[in-house]
Amino acid sequence: MSDPLSSATGIADAVRAGDVSAAETVAIALGRVEDGGAGLNAFLEVFAEQAIDQARAVDTRIAGGDADRMPLAGVPIAVKDNIALAWGRTTAGSRYLEHYRSPFTATAAQRLVDAGAVVVGKTNMDEFGMGSSGEHSAFGPTRHPLDPERAPGGSSSGSAAAVGAGMVPLALGSDTGGSIRQPAALCGCVGLKPTYGRVSRYGLVAYASSLDQIGPLASSVRDAAACLAVMSGEDARDMTSSAHPVVDLIGGLETPVEKLRVGVPKLHGGMHSDVSRAMTDAALALKTAGAEIVDVEMPFVDEAVSAYYIVAPAEASSNLARYDGVRYGHRADVGLGGSIEEMYVRSRSEGFGPEVKRRVMLGAHVLSAGYQDAFYLTALKTRRLIRAGFDAAFDPAGPGVHAILTPVTPGPAFRLGEKTGDPMAMYLEDVFTVTANLAGLPAISLPVGWSKTDAQGREAKLPIGAQLIGRPFDEATLVRVARMLEMQVGWGG
Repeated sequence: MSDPLSSATGIADAVRAGDVSAAETVAIALGRVEDGGAGLNAFLEVFAEQAIDQARAVDTRIAGGDADRMPLAGVPIAVKDNIALAWGRTTAGSRYLEHYRSPFTATAAQRLVDAGAVVVGKTNMDEFGMGSSGEHSAFGPTRHPLDPERAPGGSSSGSAAAVGAGMVPLALGSDTGGSIRQPAALCGCVGLKPTYGRVSRYGLVAYASSLDQIGPLASSVRDAAACLAVMSGEDARDMTSSAHPVVDLIGGLETPVEKLRVGVPKLHGGMHSDVSRAMTDAALALKTAGAEIVDVEMPFVDEAVSAYYIVAPAEASSNLARYDGVRYGHRADVGLGGSIEEMYVRSRSEGFGPEVKRRVMLGAHVLSAGYQDAFYLTALKTRRLIRAGFDAAFDPAGPGVHAILTPVTPGPAFRLGEKTGDPMAMYLEDVFTVTANLAGLPAISLPVGWSKTDAQGREAKLPIGAQLIGRPFDEATLVRVARMLEMQVGWGG
């Protein structure tokens, strides 16, 4: 490999074969984090000594004949800071949890460690996953790996920046409305959101429990598939995890896509011209690879953002009620004469950032008496109609498509501060991604081209991503189509 960190699966093959040690590979990653991490603010915590110790333990396991049980042997990974580890802090990008240390490790992260991966650090993120730019962290904004004056996307901003900058080949993120796919698209890497229930949420700091999923950000489709294969499977500690069989995602990855049908919906405006061009080129590339391109209708997509920003804040207001300054997290000092109510109010006022407060208040409002029917229940009905629209597109008696091609973002990466004063403009960054979460479907973002200008018409060469949305629990077909597109456009080797 020209770049020793360019491929997670390549690293694992080399480490298992004894061509390179896990300790050597992890040392390279730690060096890159030290050199570039501060400028991007991608990492909130780095585990240098512990990572080297873990890597040496991997080398010992391989020497002892355990290589076959480590598909990710020696792969340096980063973990979004809302995914618990039994070492270091788990802050979720919030002052409220600034000093919180988890007593356990999330199932998804533990499965990667058991497979030989080595965690080099925890990555920055929008507070509690609430943000689309990486600017809503209590610990400062993450910066774009290609242009530090631009936003990397969010909320998995640090993970996307770390992979996009080549500091690690693989990172974990979480996706509630696009928080893996959107920053992956802006930073020029691959982001995969699994079917809801495919990966255990045990150990994930909850934002919106019916939408959240853990997934990988990677340098290639193959690496993302390999990571998902390790993480997938039922977990007795997560009642929402599915018993659906875990399938091989790598064996058929490069099987040609002839006879597969890819749906392309008609989208209405709001897209940068370079994104429109990239989507046309992506559809042509899949057709060239042998896929049949089919027009599909996606009803209620225009209403999806509105439905999402009712459902997600409603669930967030419930989930974040546990942060009361009593059991754990930030507690305000109200003195001996202060009341418990004053302590609650001040703890939350001091601990939560503006975007979290905005969404919690919105969620509490739509669940309140007199508004629940008009807003929350209507949003749930819209959610069911969105899923029905996808089901109709996937139905063999109808269009019978195997995947649906859409943009990921309306435009390329925007400048830091450009949208923070306009929450609605920021929320519309999720217009193409929230439908997959509302419907519980798997979706993958992969880079397919470059912009010529940014949203303001300024010259800017920035990555553009395409999204493929798949049938429930059919990640094997989804990554196969994504790999064919990746090969056609020349990304990912």
